[in-house]
Amino acid sequence: MADFPFDTIGFDLDGTLVDTAPDLANAVNHALVRAGREPVSAETTRELIGGGTRAMLTRAFERTGGMVPEDAFARAYDALLAYYESNTSEHSAPFPGVLAALDRLSLLGCKLVVVTNKIERYAVKLLAELDMEDRFHAILGGDTLGPDRAKPKRDMIDEAKARCGGTRFAMVGDASFDVRAARAAEVPCVIYRLGYHDMLVEALGADAVIDHFDELIGALEGLPRPR
Repeated sequence: MADFPFDTIGFDLDGTLVDTAPDLANAVNHALVRAGREPVSAETTRELIGGGTRAMLTRAFERTGGMVPEDAFARAYDALLAYYESNTSEHSAPFPGVLAALDRLSLLGCKLVVVTNKIERYAVKLLAELDMEDRFHAILGGDTLGPDRAKPKRDMIDEAKARCGGTRFAMVGDASFDVRAARAAEVPCVIYRLGYHDMLVEALGADAVIDHFDELIGALEGLPRPR
């Protein structure tokens, strides 16, 4: 551990640790159809994810005919959450190499923490159903700290560091929310190229980009050592 540059690693969830697009697509489509809209594909859903569930549903409405009135949105949002509550991990799975990378980091003495804009109880439920929950020292969701403190603000990273007692932190994610939060918290960020991006990977401004989680340890070791 003395030679490894970080003692705490934060991970985004959807599109970074776990490929959740199929289940999220089903939940979004359940809400859209109930609202009289056409469903979207799982591939399209990958482009909608980021910033939390409300943001995802908002983008889905915008893609399928425009935003709806507030009361209709509230009904659709409740329908989405109810469906997802019952179908959280039917078709979701960790990305290739994720479990091995987490185990290697743990052997190096790193504390691992989930830093996701997903609602906390659904993040915990998903990870528990995939037998991944015990790998993490803490699981922080977009609602954990209250309104307006989710990524891209730095608050969740600061909280993750506090809960883990770490001083040398790196973030691993897939979208601008992760990079911007890392920049705000003055920590480095590694991006997973095959995740769910809200802009071109090259435009995200990450400190490193990996194509497979087999590359994660090397990417972290190649980052400038924190002071």
